[in-house]
Amino acid sequence: MNSSELIVKHFKILNEDQIKKLKQLEELFKFWNKRVNLISRKDIDNFYLKHVLHSLSIHKLSIINHHNQTIMDVGTGGGFPGIPLAILYPNNKFYLVDSKLKKIKIIKEIIKEINIKNATTINKRIEDEDKKIDYVICRAFGRLSKIFTYTKKNIINKNNNGMICFKGGELKEELEELNQKHIVYELKNYFEESFFESKKIIFIPMH
Repeated sequence: MNSSELIVKHFKILNEDQIKKLKQLEELFKFWNKRVNLISRKDIDNFYLKHVLHSLSIHKLSIINHHNQTIMDVGTGGGFPGIPLAILYPNNKFYLVDSKLKKIKIIKEIIKEINIKNATTINKRIEDEDKKIDYVICRAFGRLSKIFTYTKKNIINKNNNGMICFKGGELKEELEELNQKHIVYELKNYFEESFFESKKIIFIPMH
């Protein structure tokens, strides 16, 4: 199954407006992906599984709550995981950060097209962004130690705030290099689809 039905299957909490927005995403990404390579062209046929469901998988871990949280998607690229998460968490504020203006312009268009009011784009290198937020999230943005070094200045040091990273494969060396308290969540424990077999989410709390 690779359609918006896959998302509805796993997320019974979605309302009609959220489902409508998520259904609109595939058509928009197919349109824009022909012009700018937002996501891998070989993945477009598995759009809901590899991009939308993967992005929303954070929800299963109950790290982020549904109200008054600020979240920065660092190196958002094609808008993942930030766009699907902004749809899922309408009462939280999302900042989608990327240094590539071409991609940011398109993400801005997509956000406007489907009327996502709680997402803002920022065209900057993360090293130059000083906005203070509750969580940093990132997907395919480099080594954990590098991401942590660049973004720890942005995370407000309170409660359970921290950095949430999507990762895959063997991470022993990266985690040793990171040398920070962390929690590893194996996504295969939450989803039966084979895509998630090697997928992980790493949460690094600030204290």
